[in-house]
Amino acid sequence: MSKLLVGNAPCSWGTLEFEQAKGEQIGYSRMLDELAETGYTGTELGDWGYMPTDPGALAGELERRGLVMLGAFVPVALKKEREHDAGVAAAVKTARLLAAVASTPKPYLVLADDNGSDPERTRMAGRIPAGAGLSAAEWATFAAGANRVARAVFAETGLKTVFHHHCAGYVETPEEIARFLELTDPKSIGLVFDTGHFTYGAGHARVVDALERYGDRVWYMHFKDCDAAVAANARAEGWDYFTALRHGVFCELGKGALDFPAVLRWLAGRHYDGYVLVEQDVLPGMGAPRESARRNREYLRSVEANFEPSGIHVEAL
Repeated sequence: MSKLLVGNAPCSWGTLEFEQAKGEQIGYSRMLDELAETGYTGTELGDWGYMPTDPGALAGELERRGLVMLGAFVPVALKKEREHDAGVAAAVKTARLLAAVASTPKPYLVLADDNGSDPERTRMAGRIPAGAGLSAAEWATFAAGANRVARAVFAETGLKTVFHHHCAGYVETPEEIARFLELTDPKSIGLVFDTGHFTYGAGHARVVDALERYGDRVWYMHFKDCDAAVAANARAEGWDYFTALRHGVFCELGKGALDFPAVLRWLAGRHYDGYVLVEQDVLPGMGAPRESARRNREYLRSVEANFEPSGIHVEAL
């Protein structure tokens, strides 16, 4: 049976990029200790400055715990051309640190929109109507910025870039994801497919069908579950993204709508040999991050047999 490589991220310990969702921050040393103790072998960087930015110090922290650095999330307001220069600079700075501590597999620069910054997209997250969103000219600017970031990162560091579709950003719905991939260079930029954000953002679409649709552009996986009852309530009540987040729309793995065994079978069929990264979005009051991380890892162990090429069949979610 193929070995499922599983990582976790600082957001699962409450280190979120959104000021509206932050509580008391758990230090990186404790976070890495607990991540390793609960059975994960890879991590992402978190916000710049959360972990050491000196390559030697960061490498030492990872090596001491037997961890692999998998990537770093860099948000850029890609709709605004005036933000592209700063976005490229931030991405290249981050990628240089990633490259300095890279092992196997190589980490990705995880590019994202400046999610949660547009009030209307934040208000409508999880229920974006068809046809809403970027104009043709805005799409051209958005894609050009993403291509520019990815090409600069590769030229400077040799690392590849994946784009993170995300609720409360301009690339949320299945059609928006497809449009982004259509307009971007398939050699320069791939997709990190996030199961939870897709499920909440799509509403009706099936995850394995989406994975089939995006196919070879799926280079990296984020595993997040979505509570269907909370999502339905969020849509009915008109909650914004942060309200839905606080109500636990992204629940622990195995407690929501996602059929992770089917996702694992799809990955096995694609001979996926990278990591899957658990993201829990633990907010204040949601319990102990370490115990949540442990439960998520135990759940994945319980379904890991599906990550076996001999047992593949496509099953829609």
